[in-house]
Amino acid sequence: MQLCHSFKHRLSISSKYFHNIRSRSDSITCTLQCGSKRPFASTQVRPAPPSKIVSEVERKITTIPLERFRNFCIVAHVDHGKSTLSDRLLELTGTIQPGGNKQILDKLDVERERGITVKAQTCSMIYNYKGEDYLLHLVDTPGHVDFRAEVSRSYASCGGALLLVDASQGVQAQTVANFYLAFSQGLQLVPVINKVDLPSADAPRALQQMSDTFELDPANAVLVSAKTGLNVTAVLPKVIEDIPPPVGDHLKPLRILLVDSWYSSYKGVILLVRIFDGKIKAGDQITSFATGLKYFVGEVGIMYPDQTPQTVLRAGQVGYIYFNPGMKRSQEAKVGDTYTHVGMEKVVEALPGFEEPKSMVFVAAFPVDQSHYQHLEDSINQIVLNDRSVTMRKESSEALGAGWRLGFLGTLHCSVFEDRLRQEHGASIIITPPNVPFKVIWTDGKETVIQSPAEFPDHDLSHNHVAELQEPYVLATITFPEEYLGKVIELCEANRGEQKELRFFTATQVILKYDIPLAHLVDDFFGKLKGSTKGYASLDYEEADWRRSNLVKLQLLVNKEPVDAVARVVHSSQVERLGRQWVSKFKEHVDRQMFEIVLQATAKNRVVARETIKPFRKDVLQKLHASDVSRRRKLLEKQKEGRKKLKAVGNIAVDHKAFQAFLAK
Repeated sequence: MQLCHSFKHRLSISSKYFHNIRSRSDSITCTLQCGSKRPFASTQVRPAPPSKIVSEVERKITTIPLERFRNFCIVAHVDHGKSTLSDRLLELTGTIQPGGNKQILDKLDVERERGITVKAQTCSMIYNYKGEDYLLHLVDTPGHVDFRAEVSRSYASCGGALLLVDASQGVQAQTVANFYLAFSQGLQLVPVINKVDLPSADAPRALQQMSDTFELDPANAVLVSAKTGLNVTAVLPKVIEDIPPPVGDHLKPLRILLVDSWYSSYKGVILLVRIFDGKIKAGDQITSFATGLKYFVGEVGIMYPDQTPQTVLRAGQVGYIYFNPGMKRSQEAKVGDTYTHVGMEKVVEALPGFEEPKSMVFVAAFPVDQSHYQHLEDSINQIVLNDRSVTMRKESSEALGAGWRLGFLGTLHCSVFEDRLRQEHGASIIITPPNVPFKVIWTDGKETVIQSPAEFPDHDLSHNHVAELQEPYVLATITFPEEYLGKVIELCEANRGEQKELRFFTATQVILKYDIPLAHLVDDFFGKLKGSTKGYASLDYEEADWRRSNLVKLQLLVNKEPVDAVARVVHSSQVERLGRQWVSKFKEHVDRQMFEIVLQATAKNRVVARETIKPFRKDVLQKLHASDVSRRRKLLEKQKEGRKKLKAVGNIAVDHKAFQAFLAK
């Protein structure tokens, strides 16, 4: 009965539905035939929405002429307060809210963890000065010497720089290096003395140092405390008055310089560019001078402080662009490349680009598990896209498998790269101790630069065909209080240094210049220097020259088989000390076997150190009680013979964990 009732109910609904459709079709037919007004209500006609809502920031930027643009960077020694001052300037211009995250431009995990700037980061700001809006473009640069290539690239997009000096520390080594780098590129410098609120601050001394060292007028300096915000409001008016606007013309054909790039899994490669001439917007087709490839622009925008899309970027601005379809191969984005509109290649002159930084330190990198090789290669490529000063080529090791030889500008640069691999990509990696390149001059006059110990000529070959071996030296500039002079000279002499200059640039501060082998500099020289001076010393270095040296290849042998992952080229004076360290440390990480394991460090076919790992030993005399001594000797001799056979056929397989533990500092 219930089923019958349900069926009737459904039938009545269906008949009503078909009746409505029929009546609608009748009215439509009538409308089409008679041309009269339709009896049913149509959807209300709405105008198409605008393609994009123009933001208040973009509206302001559109009204600012090129004469009111200012591009500048902040340069200083490590820990003099660059990122903190950047925060205050962003708060002052309303770009970020006050009291938020500290050091907003330090975006990498490794930067926040270590408290140092690794990547030059950019941000645009709008500042009202004397009733007129100005577009300011700020670059926060690294302070450590290992990231000098970042500072050099930053200067290409700037017309001036704030030279920041800590009032308590005064002028230090990297301050001097940054000044001469900026001066050589013709940048206008504005001196700023920071941390004037500290009890130990001595602003007059810092001003006098800047006057004596750089010939900068102390009257033009701005005294601030970036932490408390004291007098920070005086910085931007000084920037507007002293730093010239960028040169360019938005009516000329497009000409842009690629300053930096990074990878997004969603958008592909994103480019940070400086527009020298013309304008660029989404939908434009542009071409690269370096590769000749053509791309359609998907989006343009500015860093404010994060990616903020814009309708157009014009001459004088610094912003980001990405393509649609995206640039997927990181090798296509060559830093220093010039881009222009398709068809304008012959009209536009390419920009000079950047000088390629030379790698100073080389390490071999291997995946802990060879099945992760492809993942690690992709991870390294993505970080290299964001850090062009890293060089890489493939390498293989009998002990550790397939890997890469990576080149860096210094040991901190290498350490930061390793941290970024672990944090950003979750990669597990084994890295060998850093080594430096060497030059081989053959008897026929040819020269070869070798970057890996595996390429070093063996003893017999070098005896007959090598005229001389050379190693690179660097000119190290060390600044420190004069009370540590004796300890610093002692340290430099112990590292085969040659003194070049000793100068007091104030009553208490010393500048010491030494020629030091690069191999010693990368062997934690800076850590030893900090320890000798209680952290007061600062170090800067630059390439000097190649010098003749007595170099040998130190190898580790396990049961007379060389372990290529541990080989190293060293000066002959270090061979015995390092050899003893190696065998004693490696002994701790190799498991005992049923046969004897011999560890040896060798150089020039000579064993310089040896350790023996005793085998596990079964007590074969356990079952004997009151037996004759000859019976005991017979059993021991039998065991000894068995050990000899086992040693002849037994191979020692060193576990990856042993290498990781040995290579870790």
